[in-house]
Amino acid sequence: MAQENKMGTMSVNKLLITMSLPMMISMLVQALYNVVDSIFVSRINENALTAVSLAFPLQTLMISVAGGTCVGINAVLSKALGERNQERVNKTAGNGIVLMGISYVIFLLVGLFITKGFYLSQTDDAQIVQYGYEYLSVVCCCSFGMFAQFTFERLLQSTGKTFYIMITQGTGAIINIILDPIFIFGLYGAPKMGVKGAAVATVIGQIVAGTIAALINRKKNEEIQLRLKELRLEGGIVSQIYKIGIPSMIMQAIGSVMTYGMNLILISFTSTATAVFGVYFKLQSFIFMPVFGMNNGLVPILAYNYGAGKRERFVQALKCAVMYAMAIMFVGIIIFQTIPGTLFQLFAASDTMLGIGIPALRIISISYIFAGYNIICGTAFQALGNAVYSMIVSIARQLVVLLPAAYLLSLMGNVNYVWWSFPIAEVASLTMTTIFLIRINKNVIRHIGEEDKPYGQDEDKLSVDMLS
Repeated sequence: MAQENKMGTMSVNKLLITMSLPMMISMLVQALYNVVDSIFVSRINENALTAVSLAFPLQTLMISVAGGTCVGINAVLSKALGERNQERVNKTAGNGIVLMGISYVIFLLVGLFITKGFYLSQTDDAQIVQYGYEYLSVVCCCSFGMFAQFTFERLLQSTGKTFYIMITQGTGAIINIILDPIFIFGLYGAPKMGVKGAAVATVIGQIVAGTIAALINRKKNEEIQLRLKELRLEGGIVSQIYKIGIPSMIMQAIGSVMTYGMNLILISFTSTATAVFGVYFKLQSFIFMPVFGMNNGLVPILAYNYGAGKRERFVQALKCAVMYAMAIMFVGIIIFQTIPGTLFQLFAASDTMLGIGIPALRIISISYIFAGYNIICGTAFQALGNAVYSMIVSIARQLVVLLPAAYLLSLMGNVNYVWWSFPIAEVASLTMTTIFLIRINKNVIRHIGEEDKPYGQDEDKLSVDMLS
């Protein structure tokens, strides 16, 4: 570790693009195969599409545990890299692998004992429940591939080797896309599994991707030395991982609670409204996944330069990321405002689904005006070890504002009013995010590297620059 990592030396704009672009491409591919899943499933019938949509809260919860843990691993490991503490780097990686193994066991039990009850809590339609049980039990019980993929890809990300992540995620996604129609419809002599086939295709793709990511770490990731003796839990490191990871985990899990609540509100109108909501989440992933990909590239940059005491690089990376994120969200607004009907036709939409779905996309996409800024600032809070700020914003946005607003608007008797809860919640999120950004700039950002290189900016300068 005598030579400094590129995260402390490469020009910030080039570094952000280099770190983020492979992640953005790979996450776009991930979004593609999620959409392809639903497109093929919708060819079975609308109940099959509804069943997959109702699975989303529990799938989100599983992803939130994996993703939140990895945020903690990433931040702690990248900071150790910035400090050139090789022992801590290795121990953090080992602890992270063990924690993800424990997480898998938890969701194996969920898949075996909870999935059917989860569906029965949302609907009494026997066909939807059966479709959902077949799909979700496979996804949970075979989630070891997903947890392995998350873990080993984030170890690569922590050291700036994001190009390999594009390979692993792309390979998994392509396998999923190829196997989807084969297993769903029983092509080329394969058994016709219906909705269950979509789940089988998904987990096979994840297992292959996780295996490749593990092998690449072993062969190419010289900055992390994975050894058997590191595969044990150490209280101090676990505490640091979860100090950052749990707020992120809760933040994403809150999305699961929000989706579950929205499903209950929407299904009171019609199951088609729930299917529309599920389709929306698939479509919006094409817009949000690139931003989340940038997030994944940004976290190690911010954490590394925070650990290395390089404030100017930290601020510059944050400002660049905000600008790029807002540009991506603006593209999303244009797409959802101009061709919502065309997008829904991909899912064999009925006239009823089009009647609900077109206004939904146009209304919800208004919230994208502020979403890019809010997401990137939340990432900065996490990289600085203040992920609790992101958690507070997320709780306020989705549970305190969005769900109550959606419920109150549903009392007006028109499902189209419910969608306005999203722009309302995003404005609340904008307000809170800005307040926290000003505060963290005053207490943390403006003091990064102060002992080495005083920097006399006013405490609110960063927030003013970013908003201007």
